[in-house]
Amino acid sequence: MMKAFQFRIYPNKNQEVKLNRTLTTCRKLYNDALAERKRQTELNNLCKDFGVFPWGKPEWINYYDQANALTDNKNTFQQEIYSQVLQNTLKRVDRSFKNFFNGFGYPRFQGRDRYNSFTYPQTGFGLKSGKINLSKIGNINIIQHREIGGTIKTCTIKKDVNQWYAIFTTETEKIIEKVFVKTKIGIDVGVTSLLTLSNGEQIAAPKFLRLSESKLVRVQRELNRKNKGSTNKQKQRTKIAIVHRKIRNQRKDFAHKTSRMLVNTYDHIVFEDLNIKGMVQNHRLAKSISDAGWYQLISLTKSKAEYAGKIVEQVNARNTSQNCSQCGNPVPKNLSLRTHSCPLCGLVLDRDHNAAINILMKSKNTVGITGIKACLSNLNREPMKQEAPSPQWE
Repeated sequence: MMKAFQFRIYPNKNQEVKLNRTLTTCRKLYNDALAERKRQTELNNLCKDFGVFPWGKPEWINYYDQANALTDNKNTFQQEIYSQVLQNTLKRVDRSFKNFFNGFGYPRFQGRDRYNSFTYPQTGFGLKSGKINLSKIGNINIIQHREIGGTIKTCTIKKDVNQWYAIFTTETEKIIEKVFVKTKIGIDVGVTSLLTLSNGEQIAAPKFLRLSESKLVRVQRELNRKNKGSTNKQKQRTKIAIVHRKIRNQRKDFAHKTSRMLVNTYDHIVFEDLNIKGMVQNHRLAKSISDAGWYQLISLTKSKAEYAGKIVEQVNARNTSQNCSQCGNPVPKNLSLRTHSCPLCGLVLDRDHNAAINILMKSKNTVGITGIKACLSNLNREPMKQEAPSPQWE
């Protein structure tokens, strides 16, 4: 099993200059390698249009071609960088193209503010006496707040605005024993109540972005007053990035603590499988959905549950808010209606609580479900056709 451990490092001024120079050199190498592949592709396409290949057939550049060329053609700046760091940069380019062939976007050139990390893939780093030794950079102070479990495989140095971090990827041979399922819970995610559990408990959304909006407005207005291209404008951009970093860290900390609570309390956790990328296309809900951090919370819960031998399951979210959790009949309602009231069986329940019960009952394994009144056979029924459906169905 692979795990990552992140620690903050504190370089001095000379070391920070070297770290920034390493980032810049790796970024330029990335862009040069990408440009070389792009030129080769354009050349192949041009030869294909004329039906003539001077070298007999199309040639494609791969990682090994660029790595071999790098050995003989290092410039002055690249000679100051540990060789495996440069090789890993070329592997990033190769990985980007493999992702493109698997259906992702075409690799893009990296601007100054987009390329923020470099990796020692095997050697060139070490930990000793509260310091991390990085080849060609030196010994940097590190705050190691917990023990690193497993064998360290890689070390990534990351810059976050004006802070630096070391991220160690480790491999552990710990045998994960599956836990016997005694407790099971269904969870509905939302923007008002971040989580609504099938037992009726609710966890309110912290809304870190909303709480910091006034500060963001102030620093962004100050940015607009700065002269274009000035040093003060760049300093103001850094201040804005620091505010966003605090919001991001608050959200991440809350997600870690909430996911830990869920994994410690329940053996089998059932979430709805949401198309979050599609949902944020709704401009009225995009900010609230992004602020809630659903994807991060579910991902952290999955990783913690896997390490603890517990189960996280995602089920189809279709009609979980529309169907009655007691009789299974569809009760159409739009997003503005927050109470579920079934005209057939008389069940009156909070909309999210009703959805959480339906999510739980959609689970493949019903072991551990107690005290839930729902008709399983009717839960997956198609909704009744309405002549004039209400807008904004969920």
